[in-house]
Amino acid sequence: MSDSNPAPSLYAAREPIFPRRVSGKFRNLKWYIMAVTLGIYYLTPWIRWDRGPSLPDQAVLLDLANRRFYFFWIEIWPHEFYFVAGLLIMAGLGLFLFTSALGRVWCGYACPQTVWTDLFIQVERWIEGDRNARLRLHRQKKMDFRKARLRITKWVAWFLIGLATGGAWVFYFADAPTLAYDLVTLNAHPIAYSTMLILTATTFLFGGFAREQICIYACPWPRIQAAMMDEDTLTVGYRDWRGEPRGKLKKGQVAKGQGDCIDCMACVNVCPTGIDIREGQQMECITCALCIDACDDVMAKIGKPRGLIDYMALSDEAQERAGKPPQNIWKHILRPRTIMYTGLWSLVGVGLLFALFIRSEIELTVAPERNPTFVTLSDGSIRNTYDVRLRNKHGEDRVFKLSIKGDPAMRLQLEGTDYHSVNVPADTALLQRVYIVSAKGAAPSQSGSTPVRIWVEDLITGERAHKDTSFNGKGN
Repeated sequence: MSDSNPAPSLYAAREPIFPRRVSGKFRNLKWYIMAVTLGIYYLTPWIRWDRGPSLPDQAVLLDLANRRFYFFWIEIWPHEFYFVAGLLIMAGLGLFLFTSALGRVWCGYACPQTVWTDLFIQVERWIEGDRNARLRLHRQKKMDFRKARLRITKWVAWFLIGLATGGAWVFYFADAPTLAYDLVTLNAHPIAYSTMLILTATTFLFGGFAREQICIYACPWPRIQAAMMDEDTLTVGYRDWRGEPRGKLKKGQVAKGQGDCIDCMACVNVCPTGIDIREGQQMECITCALCIDACDDVMAKIGKPRGLIDYMALSDEAQERAGKPPQNIWKHILRPRTIMYTGLWSLVGVGLLFALFIRSEIELTVAPERNPTFVTLSDGSIRNTYDVRLRNKHGEDRVFKLSIKGDPAMRLQLEGTDYHSVNVPADTALLQRVYIVSAKGAAPSQSGSTPVRIWVEDLITGERAHKDTSFNGKGN
């Protein structure tokens, strides 16, 4: 191909988006949700919860060093990871439920990318001005003192937000006051500083520069959401049968044959992803409803009824075109798909609660010694060796008594003590070597294996747990 006709580029350069400020009930709802979600994120690590003298007093703590997850009065051990898996399943089902009922409502209101991008845009608006002022500054080619000052001020504010984001995250993995002191005095572990640096950089870049690019290109959910939605899903849409044909119109003016849309572009100017909702449903729409607030404001100014852009369902289109009112909102929300998701979500939640309430505060695992499977002692008796791991989930030390149930001729021995009791420290798993000995000629099984049950009892509460195993060795 000649130089005069270069090949077209396969990459479309990003067009920066500068959303205009808008007010209304959906914008206010987004502010409330932002305040709640950011408040939870930043403040949760500082909440204290008394668990006893030997346990951490941080309400929510991911203690990776000791392999524990503390959530207020709940403590999750490594072998109980199914609780975390269950919560993740509930989160996925909840996302399916909200999407089937209200479209990408999670993306528009509660997704971290949306929340932090909203915060960054608001900071940008405070420093550089609203949409028109930011557009003028962007189109200004010359970097004068004013532009440099505004840019640096904005970037510093973004960096501080990103630093607070990374700082709050590391506080979930260690005692927050102690770690904060260590960070300030430069005594914290290098992993803490590197994690903060990575999260600061990603927050700065994603919230400040990538913005809608993350939602459109990096996030897989826009490409999956169609499977969760149907014609009864309530999502943001444009009533083209009412708005078309478009045309300019002033307040009080009557134009025959013209729709209510005056083509003011207010819905486009406030959209954080820069789309025109009047072109129909698009993958880029995050259902934030800011276009609804903008359009309702314009309709009020020109004396037209609100709702030209609104939450609506495709199944209502035909009767709305005929001048009939749409179906009741609950008929769209309570339908087989959403009821199924709600039922599955509730079933998993009830299962987790049931498992949480019935779990024991003491547990044991038994691992028989495999090499050798048994030993014949000098007096002819047979001995099996077991590694018994005792878990004490209480906040104080407990004395556990071990016993066995099986052939009466078998007796139990604990390594390191002449007693059948052992002290297990608080919130600890103790590995105890246990011997089971059968007298000469007393082993009842001729097959070489005898069932046996090892019991453990908390001497304070009387709570018991057991584990079945086998005793190896043929009687003579």
